[in-house]
Amino acid sequence: MHEAPPTASAAPQAVSEPLAPGLKQRHLTMLGLGGVIGAGLFVGSGAGIAVAGPAIVVSYLIAGALAMLVMRMLGEMSAAMPASGSFSVHAERALGRWAGFSVGWLYWFLLVVVLAVEATAAAQIAHGWLPAVEPWAWVLLFMVVFTAANLTAVKNFGEFEFWFASLKVGAIVVFLVLGVLAVLGWLPDTEPVGMTHLTGEGGFLPNGWSGVVAGVLTVVFAFGGLEVVTIAAAETADPARAVGRAVRSAVVRILFFYVGSMLVIVTVLPWTAQQAGLSPYVKVLDAIGVPSAGQVMNIVVFVALLSALNANLYGSSRMVFSLAERGEAPRGLLKVSGGPSGQEGGSSGQEGGSSGQEGGSRGRAGGVPRRAVLASVAFGFVSVLLNLLWPDTVFLYMLNSVGAVLLFVWALIAASQLRLRARLEREAPEALTLRMWCFPYLTWLTLAGLLGVLVLMLTDEGARPQVLWSAGATALVLLVAVVRQRREGQPLAPAGGPESGSTDRT
Repeated sequence: MHEAPPTASAAPQAVSEPLAPGLKQRHLTMLGLGGVIGAGLFVGSGAGIAVAGPAIVVSYLIAGALAMLVMRMLGEMSAAMPASGSFSVHAERALGRWAGFSVGWLYWFLLVVVLAVEATAAAQIAHGWLPAVEPWAWVLLFMVVFTAANLTAVKNFGEFEFWFASLKVGAIVVFLVLGVLAVLGWLPDTEPVGMTHLTGEGGFLPNGWSGVVAGVLTVVFAFGGLEVVTIAAAETADPARAVGRAVRSAVVRILFFYVGSMLVIVTVLPWTAQQAGLSPYVKVLDAIGVPSAGQVMNIVVFVALLSALNANLYGSSRMVFSLAERGEAPRGLLKVSGGPSGQEGGSSGQEGGSSGQEGGSRGRAGGVPRRAVLASVAFGFVSVLLNLLWPDTVFLYMLNSVGAVLLFVWALIAASQLRLRARLEREAPEALTLRMWCFPYLTWLTLAGLLGVLVLMLTDEGARPQVLWSAGATALVLLVAVVRQRREGQPLAPAGGPESGSTDRT
């Protein structure tokens, strides 16, 4: 598509946010490290080992590399043009309103549906500890506690996530140390393992490369959640610098934790000892003689679920707030909390005149989009109720409808980066403080990889319903976005520089 000639006014501008910069660099770094370390790793990895064998290490390398490339692209755009809507704002600037609307609402729906799974799973663990308290009561408690935390200053969310992530990262570091010592035979009553389990029981590729591919389909979604880092960056004092540092540190370390953990697991124990639905971490800890390994891992998984619940509530509230800023959601969601007096302030520059400026200054003091939080948690409560009442029917359909949405989000991130990178290099190269590697070749390779995952999911009987239901949900949202844009007489493609398409619409 022909681009408009560069102009001096086309330099990217950070979206003016009324949200308070309450998050610190340590919050963002730990959010990036802990955001994807959850039950999918601690428990779900067993299913991947069962289909791929020791080659699950390769599956994690492929899936992790794909996630790392997507995050690098997202980090490049977020460092140049930070906004609380992150990839939704970037998609609107690059591809048009239809793209920002679609990816924003689909991601919001994904978060509030998955939130129900996390709350229910955490409640089941807590119910096992205290059987006298019913699971629904635990769910209610978790939702109330984290709603309250998200309604107060954003630094409370940051502190929750900092300590949650610290515990998860600490648990993996201890596991890696114990695992390496066990492999070397330096723990009491252990013998050096060597390569026996990596090459025995059918070899490193017991199910061939088809097993590796099946492993990728099993584990790729475990890397979802890193996107919240770029959403949270808008609430730091220096968003461009903060997101750059968080992305650089998070993707490599997370890849190390995931791949390192899998390598330890399939080296210490034969892959045939693992079972889908059972934590391979517990199996390894039991094998090397860690007392009460099951309960220890239950605590870690419990914390991981609560951490994901908290992060999803935060991410969904900021996404719907950003949609409201751009006129894609009800404008009543734009209200942010005021200063210590608890007054409500409008978003800066959007209420007009002196009242808008006044609301903006109050927003900076408090800066929490309480209505957006309540709207997100309200739908979250609905999801939880559906999960408790009809887990195998109504809620299963909802869960399938978001099962492959993450791949759509990642694909739009890549497509947006293809367009915005060219504009930024031409019109504002100084904004590119974090660059995607080997542009545009790795971006195109990432898009091809995402398409390949979708095609492989269609060939898998277990994953096919997720793709079909997610495709239906995505098509419906795209149709709504295109029709409403056409009715307003606007062209589908944006015009102008990188900042176009981000202006507020009443």
